[in-house]
Amino acid sequence: MSTLAAAPATAVPLQITALIKRFGTLTAVDGISLALAPGECLGLLGPNGAGKSTLIRSIVGRVLANSGTVSIFGNAAQSPAARAALGWVPQELAIYPRLTCAENLRAFARYHGLSGVRLKEQASWCLEWAALTDRARTIAGSLSGGMKRRLNMAAGVIHAPRIVLMDEPTVGVDPQSRNRIFEMIEALKAQGTSLIYTTHYMEEAERLCDRIAIIDHGRIIAEGTAAELVRSSFGARSQVTARVTGAPEAIGAWTARHNGRVTTEKAGDDTAEFTINESTEIAPLLTDAVAHNIDLDDLALRRPNLESVFLHLTGRELRD
Repeated sequence: MSTLAAAPATAVPLQITALIKRFGTLTAVDGISLALAPGECLGLLGPNGAGKSTLIRSIVGRVLANSGTVSIFGNAAQSPAARAALGWVPQELAIYPRLTCAENLRAFARYHGLSGVRLKEQASWCLEWAALTDRARTIAGSLSGGMKRRLNMAAGVIHAPRIVLMDEPTVGVDPQSRNRIFEMIEALKAQGTSLIYTTHYMEEAERLCDRIAIIDHGRIIAEGTAAELVRSSFGARSQVTARVTGAPEAIGAWTARHNGRVTTEKAGDDTAEFTINESTEIAPLLTDAVAHNIDLDDLALRRPNLESVFLHLTGRELRD
């Protein structure tokens, strides 16, 4: 970012310690501790109602916790220093539809105390960063959904924050705009901005995030890189899926011998699933199938990924 200020070398961008937030009898955040390293993009994943939004709002000072602390470069979340260092891009569009793109950015810049040359430089940088320079005089309400999203992001970073919270910035956008948003986030990372990124798309987390925290029922239930999370949940195991035809009794016995399970979508069309540790275990499966007159129609080897981890830990799809 054009006027990004350097953080002290020893400063921790974000430190959350034993944070608890209750709404009546509901504990939305239940003792979360989390740290964000300089220049890191931390993915925050969780089912709906897991506590992500409450945690984000606690960081930006919109929700006051019952106990625990949030510090931003050593400053309390509600302090002027913390607010100056923090940028927030909410999921809901927070732009003025009757103002132009440039007018929107100037308005948000003034909210953050920018003026004069710095305001002009930041507005220009943000328009270029969001690929909206040629739309500077376009009324925001007439923009496409993807352009509105990018303008929303630009408004959130107009003051050159050192930490940016991105709350599902690609919701409802077309593939082209989505790719442009990825490039925008990667540009922030390249210049050392620290980010927290929430998403409902596993491939986004795998592409953009250096580390991932999975939250459920108000608690962090897993934390690490995508590879670390897969390894801790599944080790070296992989899944083999075989679509087969044959006598149901033979298929059932074959599957049981190899500790698998059978699913039947329609009569005569069975799918067998097995968990293996080494790819060499596939050969005995096939040999045994042939020996018992089971015909193999299709075979797939699937290694666990982040989506597998999420389902394993929470019992729910991310979009539930």
